[in-house]
Amino acid sequence: MPSILKSLKALADPVRLRILLILQQEELSVLELQDILSMGQSRISTQLALLKQAQLVEDRRAGKHILYRIRPHTPKPVLELLQASASELPDAEQDRRALEMVLRRRTDKAREYFDALAGRFGRQYVPGRSWKGLAETLLMLMPPLDIADLGAGEGTFSQLLARRARRVIAVDNSDKMVAFGADLARKHGLDNIEYRAGDLEAPPIEDASVDIAFYSQALHHAARPQRAVNQAMRILRPGGRIVILDLKKHNFEQARELYADLWLGFSEVELDGFLRAAGFTNVQVLPVHKEEQAPFFETLLAVGEKAP
Repeated sequence: MPSILKSLKALADPVRLRILLILQQEELSVLELQDILSMGQSRISTQLALLKQAQLVEDRRAGKHILYRIRPHTPKPVLELLQASASELPDAEQDRRALEMVLRRRTDKAREYFDALAGRFGRQYVPGRSWKGLAETLLMLMPPLDIADLGAGEGTFSQLLARRARRVIAVDNSDKMVAFGADLARKHGLDNIEYRAGDLEAPPIEDASVDIAFYSQALHHAARPQRAVNQAMRILRPGGRIVILDLKKHNFEQARELYADLWLGFSEVELDGFLRAAGFTNVQVLPVHKEEQAPFFETLLAVGEKAP
């Protein structure tokens, strides 16, 4: 049986408390704990080693993975203290929701299969198959809509959407970007794009006037991301949708200087929380891409609906 004194020392650290609370609910791998806690592997492995020394956690091998769980014979006083501390941990509820997402992914065999297919797409030459062809096909399936491209930059994606959309409003806070994008649209004869200078947190778009509010790698440039998402709710028509493509939380600090990023990406739980706090329903957040070169950026897709 683990020593009560060692157990109390182990419980003195908030990260170890979070890990124990999570493992009390489910047996998990280090990779899954990384997704839930948004921490690096080395930090989590160090904390798990300390919890094993205190005889609070045990592990087992399952195929290629090592799974961790709270020890079955953990003393009752320690479990009671663990539960009592949950109400004082600010991250406990966020961890619970992140755990739900991880467990959903475990059972989503179909998505794992298509993730594997996507990973092979483009690696092997097949005549006539390309990402451009796939994108053009999907665009043709899209009904004519009014779309707000928020944080549009020079508007490359806006111009792609304009080939099918009824109207595109491209918003960026750089006057030079707006001027460049507008000039490019004129050259390409795209008269259904309107470029507007404005901020993500106060886009110059009328209430309930668009069908889709789209952020492509833009939200991490917003000083207050929640306020930006709230604005998407304002400008969307009933039944409209928000679509966010953004980086998963990372530790590449140089991004602040290289790309003027204000946030080093977001966790799945953070994006889920932004959308739900703004009032969106049918919220889904999932990883859609991971780069193969350092710093191995990952991209998350988040979508939600405004009630009809």
